[in-house]
Amino acid sequence: VSLEQVRLSANWMAAAGAPGEDALLFDTVRATRDLCIALGVSIPVGKDSLSMRTRWQDDQGSVQQVTSPLSLVVTAFARCADIRTTWTPELNSDAEPTELWLIDLGRQRLGGSALAQVYGQVGHQAPDLEDPALLKGFFESLQALRQADIILSYHDRSDGGVVVTLLEMLFASRRGMTLDLGAGVPSEQGWAFCFNEELGAVVQVRQVHRALFKETLARHGLGEAAYLLGVPDEGGRFRIQWRHQVWLDEAVSDLHRRWAETSFRIQQLRDHPDCAAEAHARIGQEAGLSSALTYGTDQDIALPYLLKGARPRVAILREQGVNGQVEMAMAFDRAGFEAVDVPMNDLRSGRQDLQSFAGFAACGGFSFGDVLGAGGGWAKSILFDEAMRARFETFFQRSDTFALGVCNGCQMMSVLSPLIPGASHWPRFERNRSEQFEARLIMVEVLDTPSLFLKGMAGSRIPVPVAHGEGRAEFHGEAQRIAARPWVTLRYVEGDGQLAKTYPANPNGSPEGIAGLTTPDGRFTICMPHPERLVRSVQGSWKALEWGQDGPWMRMFRNARAFLG
Repeated sequence: VSLEQVRLSANWMAAAGAPGEDALLFDTVRATRDLCIALGVSIPVGKDSLSMRTRWQDDQGSVQQVTSPLSLVVTAFARCADIRTTWTPELNSDAEPTELWLIDLGRQRLGGSALAQVYGQVGHQAPDLEDPALLKGFFESLQALRQADIILSYHDRSDGGVVVTLLEMLFASRRGMTLDLGAGVPSEQGWAFCFNEELGAVVQVRQVHRALFKETLARHGLGEAAYLLGVPDEGGRFRIQWRHQVWLDEAVSDLHRRWAETSFRIQQLRDHPDCAAEAHARIGQEAGLSSALTYGTDQDIALPYLLKGARPRVAILREQGVNGQVEMAMAFDRAGFEAVDVPMNDLRSGRQDLQSFAGFAACGGFSFGDVLGAGGGWAKSILFDEAMRARFETFFQRSDTFALGVCNGCQMMSVLSPLIPGASHWPRFERNRSEQFEARLIMVEVLDTPSLFLKGMAGSRIPVPVAHGEGRAEFHGEAQRIAARPWVTLRYVEGDGQLAKTYPANPNGSPEGIAGLTTPDGRFTICMPHPERLVRSVQGSWKALEWGQDGPWMRMFRNARAFLG
């Protein structure tokens, strides 16, 4: 990406007409214009809110007024040609020694910083960009480093400065390091170096690439901007030292708990307090995400059938409010199906015939806004329509069909269980224990069941996205719960494979970590997680190094194609 391809969106907020505010707005517009011209970028889109003040009369008849300060929020966007080359703050655990470097474009000013606010101050000099050429060189050097595949991880300098930046990288990676200020930073400037919020970034590079890294920066006018911060380690502690004098030495997990304390207190009030406490207690204790597959992601078991040229038709069902149909269609298409978009109204009107399909997938989303319960409105539109009920019942009774229900579709199919042979043990899905919508990447284990979708996957532990507000499995009684056990396909687990009993590893509070079920013949499977959102490894916010282009859940859809032969 070149800088000329970047576009900006500007959100202006000001109290137009208030004393002095119009002049400030004019100066800000002019400064922004000059910077854009110098960088060679434009602002084709944005919005403004120019009435950022309010006036009222108090009980004593005095006029009161609050005026919001002028602010400008700028968002940059550009086309990403290959998302496989994006960087994240997660430190690479490469076997080769690595280093963390600061690319510093500022002058260590502390005005308006988090540190100043901690001491009840504002400060006099705020961070600024005096020379646009520095920012341009910074951008171009990063593109060159990307082309050379030098950068392993990246994080813009955070609110709170380089110390907070490093800690956020360590939190994401469960690692430690020593920040060595060295002789180049006078002791009286140490805290300014650590906590200023000037423009800059922290990057991780291999030690063997140090010379190439510095040469690339120098070639773009940033030869004096690079500062070696330290080496990540497995010790789990964060130290700051200056000339061998230790200023700070704390366990990263303890710092993480303090960092999360404010969010934890808010979560206790907003969510179920027990879930908030469980999540906070896990900091520094959980194993994290991992991948243990009993198959290879590059094993295309559907390939022999693809070579025959036949593409069986699968209906991608959706109702109003459903939003997961595109990923679902893509997954089935890649597996060798002809994926057909089928709105429910097309079935009601006869424009589409359910009997013409080999299978269907009921997708995730919020059918009817979930106002009639999780997937309840969708299911009732079938159960209480005599013709639709007959069509689905006929489809389920055929011996050559299959169906997959995911998230909202899982909820819908669970309500349709009276029509589905062998589904009497399926539970209903109720409000999450946390009392909140849960959207995160969690771990599940694939259990040994007849599910055609999960053939050859038993014993695997795999990350998978979840996104639901009502995913807690609830049975009519203990007898139904016991009857369901042999047909549980997926269960939530910890990163080390243990059953997930606490939040958020068990995101909804389902008993025994139940995340999916099937029927005794394996043709009909439901699950609350979204496997279709990780059929390509680039879809995930995390991926294992051993995964190839295909994600671990592509196997599910290839299994369906192999089932049809």
